[in-house]
Amino acid sequence: MLSSRAGRADNQEMGETAIDAVALRPPAERKRDPRAGEVPSRRVVGLRVDATDYLHACDTILSHAEAGGGMTCIATVHMVMEAQDEPDYRRIVNAAELVTPDGMPLVWMLRALGVRDAKRVYGPALTPLVCEAAAARGVPVGFYGGDPATMHALVERMRELHPALRVDFAHSPPFRPLTVEEDAALVEAIHDSGVRILLVGLGCPKQERWMAAHRDRLDCAMVGVGAAFDFLAGRKAQAPVFLQRAGLEWLFRLLHEPRRLWRRYLLHNPRFVWRALRQLLRERRA
Repeated sequence: MLSSRAGRADNQEMGETAIDAVALRPPAERKRDPRAGEVPSRRVVGLRVDATDYLHACDTILSHAEAGGGMTCIATVHMVMEAQDEPDYRRIVNAAELVTPDGMPLVWMLRALGVRDAKRVYGPALTPLVCEAAAARGVPVGFYGGDPATMHALVERMRELHPALRVDFAHSPPFRPLTVEEDAALVEAIHDSGVRILLVGLGCPKQERWMAAHRDRLDCAMVGVGAAFDFLAGRKAQAPVFLQRAGLEWLFRLLHEPRRLWRRYLLHNPRFVWRALRQLLRERRA
């Protein structure tokens, strides 16, 4: 079953919200706001990163939900290096309405490039904040990604944290490309569910490619949150805060999943450091 609609009947008794009114407009009348207020942006090794914060990111995502669509990417070093290797992927991320700095190295680069007060916007921390804001405004949300056990635990956790949250869609896709028919059924199910914010946890770069391929077929805000589903569902351990602040979360994850992550971190991280230093040297000379 593609959608999870438990509690929708009770939610509908709350009456039509402003979000519901937007959803009733014809698609041609829905305009996408680029951002809920401008923030500084920089190119970090070719990838656009916005110097947002949690409050601004939540407001922007809610603005996208009201406007009928928008794409938010949570940028990491892994994403930057995928974008270096795949120009079409770089174009996808650079065209997103919002790109937050998830990894501390990206925060440090923003600061080095002149945004002195740049802050981290971490996917596993942003996800419950978006759910909290959506619950407060009566905005229905959906989750797409992970495996069934992770999805069940995630939805239960978010409803436990935010009892008023409307989770009107929850689906774990198979670990293979969908057929044309399956994809059409998925899009229809998301439309029918009425969600205004869809949190996508397929991992980089799959989730960004999926959002880009569906952004003109879905009238909801889409947020690619990476491994947030696993962390929030309690399926994987998060790095201690002191390691996160030191930019060493990658080491913690590598020690826990060496076979899956060694290539990502041991190949990408040194390349990122080298390219970032070259960029800073060029900026300094200029």
